[in-house]
Amino acid sequence: MLKCRTVWKKLAPLARASSTLCRQNVRRAGLNNGKIPSCVPAGHMSTGPAGGGRDNKLYFLLVGVTFIGGGIYTYRTVKGDHQRYQERIDEISSRPHKQAAEEPAIPIQSEPPAVPEPEPQAAFSPEEPSPPAPDAEILAPTETTEPPPADEPVVEASAEEAAAPSAAAVVEEAPSPPSEPSPAEFTESPHVPVAESGDSAPASLQFPSHTPYLLIGGGTASFAAARSIRARDPGAKVLIVTDEPVPPYMRPPLSKELWFSDDPSVTETLRFKQWNGKERSIYFQPPSFYISAEELDGAENGGVAILTGKKVVHMDVRGNKIKLDDNTEISYDKCLIATGGVPRSLQVIERAGEEVMKRTTLFRKVEDFKSLDKVSRSIKSITIIGGGFLGSELACALGRRSTECDLEVIQMFPEKGNMGKVLPEYLSNWTTEKVKKEGVKVISEALVKSVVCKDEKLEIQLKDGRLVKTDHIVAAVGLEPNVDLAKSAGLEVDSDFGGFRVNAELQARSNIWVAGDAACFYDIRLGRRRVEHHDHAVVSGRLAGENMTGANKPYWHQSMFWSDLGPDVGYEAIGIVDSSLPTVGVFAKATAKDTPKAATEKSGTGIRSESETEDTAVSPVASPSPAAPAVVQKDEYGKGVIFYLRDKVVVGIILWNVFNRMPVARKIIKDGEQHVDLNEVAKLFNIHDD
Repeated sequence: MLKCRTVWKKLAPLARASSTLCRQNVRRAGLNNGKIPSCVPAGHMSTGPAGGGRDNKLYFLLVGVTFIGGGIYTYRTVKGDHQRYQERIDEISSRPHKQAAEEPAIPIQSEPPAVPEPEPQAAFSPEEPSPPAPDAEILAPTETTEPPPADEPVVEASAEEAAAPSAAAVVEEAPSPPSEPSPAEFTESPHVPVAESGDSAPASLQFPSHTPYLLIGGGTASFAAARSIRARDPGAKVLIVTDEPVPPYMRPPLSKELWFSDDPSVTETLRFKQWNGKERSIYFQPPSFYISAEELDGAENGGVAILTGKKVVHMDVRGNKIKLDDNTEISYDKCLIATGGVPRSLQVIERAGEEVMKRTTLFRKVEDFKSLDKVSRSIKSITIIGGGFLGSELACALGRRSTECDLEVIQMFPEKGNMGKVLPEYLSNWTTEKVKKEGVKVISEALVKSVVCKDEKLEIQLKDGRLVKTDHIVAAVGLEPNVDLAKSAGLEVDSDFGGFRVNAELQARSNIWVAGDAACFYDIRLGRRRVEHHDHAVVSGRLAGENMTGANKPYWHQSMFWSDLGPDVGYEAIGIVDSSLPTVGVFAKATAKDTPKAATEKSGTGIRSESETEDTAVSPVASPSPAAPAVVQKDEYGKGVIFYLRDKVVVGIILWNVFNRMPVARKIIKDGEQHVDLNEVAKLFNIHDD
């Protein structure tokens, strides 16, 4: 208080001078305006005897109390902070002593209690405390004969990837010596460290909290986008989040070549021989292609990392972040949704109860292939419901196995013949006979009424009264696009085709793209569509990746798809192939070279899909000496071309046992012209050449 009074004595003359000056200014202002103020404020800061003393005392008191209170608060705060700091220092310094004292009560560990920086390789063998085998043994190249070159395309056996720029040269290390991958190589998440003790760091610290490029989904479209991003932006950091426990892989072999493998351990190695005899893995790249997720932030040259076994459950579009099923949040700059689809089930099966569901396979993923392979070797009868691509392929594959292990294979569907929704009736009937020759019992025009489990058998009751008894059911009745994120993200879902609606650049929002099965895009020739095939996943994923780096390219590509009924019969298709449309078929007698096996042997490819640029799809040219259309005997459909028409314009084409002619078909649909004689158009495919 004494200090305050001393200070005030020094400041009082200044206050009185200021008060006097203010009164003089007020008077001058009044005179200048021609008016004398009726009331001039009195100076309450005066220390004279004329009535201001009590106010000054109150003012002194308030100022003093304020100073004292502030001083006390500051003293206590500083003292408390110093005390907490000292306690923290004491706690840290005493940790070694506490750990030494508690050591007898803790089981012996292979590592000290303090969490070391996780080794990237340790994630491949979480059960063993010791480091895994050397990189040359674990991160084996895809092929067994020779290490892949650094610029090898993603789908090594695909013709459509040859034109795509490769990012492998940017992100891969020098190839390791050739060796076979471990069977369990892909069974665990390679980039989520597994705790070795109870003192491990929280899971959220193992993930990058932010990534420039986030890809939701671990399928073909997502992987193609990752390569495309890295090709245009070599230093890009890309994070793939997938709910599957393995890295990206190709799905077509799951219903084709894998079933024809002679290797008894094919379900573990997931390696197969293509129709051309060349062996490869279903995985696009070995683990050496990827970097660990926890290293992504600090990767100087960027890279592609994967979080396997993690599901995105919420998407905050405004905040540019996602939430995983373990409540981990990851923010992003740009995001791709490539969530694919989930296999449809039948309501009669879902209502049948848990026991029926246990004996039913919804075929889609690697685990489905493994479980169905195991089941088919231990039962007597298996029934495939569905007559489309997947159902017919699985029926032929299991039909060949039936001769080896006394397995009854039944295929039932509501159509009149196999692939009845796609092929014209005469060709569907021919295909049905082909499937029967493979050892399959085909039941057409079959509508399932109910399914029950009785006496360790499944009884399938059809609506026309027929009863089918079997041990296991495979439901292959189509795919539903996975649009679970639409609600939280506020993205539009197409009411007619399903899937996220996107613009011509595959964009759903300003920094969100969609590719693959989940994208509903606008085709400038055929209208709004949604496509569920490998080639579309490759091309749309690649384009989305380019546009995420600023390419701003529209999606104009007419994707193709293919199906094989074993190594001897196969077809490739493009556009809208719907049996309800008018069709015109031109056929010729097939030769030994007109089979999927011969076509792959000649081209050196296994995955027969293409993604030509506009430059490669040049105007088709017919054979120099075209032969007249051959007179095909009844039910002789060795090879040919089927045109699908809408308003007299070709909107779809199937090449039946005709291969490596897709650029011609693509150009015909792109032109969108009416043709007077489709027999002349068929000559462009040289089907009459021997």
